[in-house]
Parts: sequence; C-alpha cells; structure tokens
Amino acid sequence: MTIKPLRKAVFPVAGLGTRFLPATKAMPKEMLTVVDKPLIQYAVEEALEAGIEQIIFVTGRGKGALEDHFDISYELEDTMRSRGKSLDAISNIRMKPGSPVYVRQQEPLGLGHAVWCAREIVGDEPFAVLLPDELMVGKPGFMKQMVEAYNQVGGNVIGALEVPDSETDKYGIISPGAIDGRLTEVTALVEKPKRGTAPSNLMIPGRYILQPEVMRILETQEKGAGDEIQLTDAMAQLIGNQPFHGFTFDGQRYDCGDKAGYIQANLAIALARNDIGPVVREFATILLAR
Repeated sequence: MTIKPLRKAVFPVAGLGTRFLPATKAMPKEMLTVVDKPLIQYAVEEALEAGIEQIIFVTGRGKGALEDHFDISYELEDTMRSRGKSLDAISNIRMKPGSPVYVRQQEPLGLGHAVWCAREIVGDEPFAVLLPDELMVGKPGFMKQMVEAYNQVGGNVIGALEVPDSETDKYGIISPGAIDGRLTEVTALVEKPKRGTAPSNLMIPGRYILQPEVMRILETQEKGAGDEIQLTDAMAQLIGNQPFHGFTFDGQRYDCGDKAGYIQANLAIALARNDIGPVVREFATILLAR
C-alpha cells in the first residue's frame, strides 16, 4: 500500500462566532486569545509541527484580521527594532510564500461545505482538517501524533477522545472495530446518538486526516443534521472502501467554542507558564478561598 505524504491542512474559519458576542462582532472568533496567543495560531503551530507545508484557510466576510495576523507587519517590526525589543513573539507567525492560502465560503452551509470549498487547492492529495475551536495541548501535538499513525496505516485517520458515557449524546461518536493500542478501526460514525445508545465513548474532537475522495462525495452531499452539509455524513461513505481509523489523543482538550471551556483553557495555559503561572496560581487560590 502506497501512503501519500500529508502536506496540506484545511482550517474552516468562516463561522460567525455568535456564542461569543459581543466580542466577535468585529473580530473573528479564531482571533480570541488564550493568554497571549490567538486560537488560530495554536492550531497552525500544531499543523506545522506535524510537517504540514501548506495552510489553507476557508474564510468568510470580516475575517481580514486572520490574514493580517500571518502577514509581515513592517511598521510594528521596525518600531520594535528601533526600541531594542525582541521580535521572538511574532517571528514564528510568518509562513513561506504560497502558504497560507485563503479561499471563501460564501454561504454558511456547514463544515462539509467549508471543507469542499478548498477542493481546488487540496487537489488529489490527502489533507488534514483542524478546527481551531478545539485547543489540543500535548507533546507532541495531536496532529503530529495522528500523522505518525497515518504513516503506518494510511487511509483516513480521525481524532478520537474518550468522554464520559453521559456526554456521548453531544458529539459524533465512533463505532469501533479492532483496537490496536491507540488506533481503533472505525466501522461507522454516529452523530449525537441518544443517551444510552452510543456504540462507544470515543468522540471526534475536530482533527481529521482524509483522502481526497471525500471531496467528490461532498460535491453532491445533501444537507443533514442542522440543515447543513455535514462532513461526518461524507466520511461515513468512505468506511469500508478505504482504511478508516480513529486515533486516541494523548493530551488535554479544551472546547474553546464554549465559554466555560474557553475560560478553562486560559486558566490551564496560564498556570503552566513559568512567567505568569505562580502569580495566577496565587490569585486563583485566594479567589477560590473566598
């Protein structure tokens, strides 16, 4: 079996971020910061660590700040140099010419449609999909862990994460076949099963490595749950025709599309840092003691 190398990653970032209004009225939700770094940067760094060469953003109206963030800012850099300040904080934001690429999702028709909008850039290659709302913290990063697994088994590899049985009705759930360490054969995908009926407790936390055939399925994919074109429905059609595995994450997930999850991420990342961790820990201890 020939396994094509993974070079491209798609970031669906066209969403309106209505759950975080009014903060997201004039700012992309992906630019919300966890401590001092935007969510989108965490996800891009995760992809680059995994060896991804081309970043593809599927954007919408009002997302210009994303492009500016990954561009060179001559005025800022010149001012910092003239004042003798280090550029370390922004130097790793730059990417080589030709990456990133920006395409538009002109209508909010769902995740599957957003991924399909990147079809011309993806071409006939396998590609990753990363949802920036899902902040994955691990060493190595989740996508690098997944790429290592993909290089062994090929086909399609989607992220998997164990959740309590009481929460399986909130997520897309993997129906498991054979299990080999952290790799689980996927026999079916079930979207938000009724409580007590889930085939496993493995949910899909917004990380995917997919073969290009999924784009041809999405081409004619009808609307599904939420009256949107669902990526899960298209992936389900690949099962049985191509190798399909879930890979369980060794690390911590923070759902930053949820306000409580976003606050938890800020607190956890802050506490783990040497520069501000001790001060934040002391403040949190005092606050919780009240």
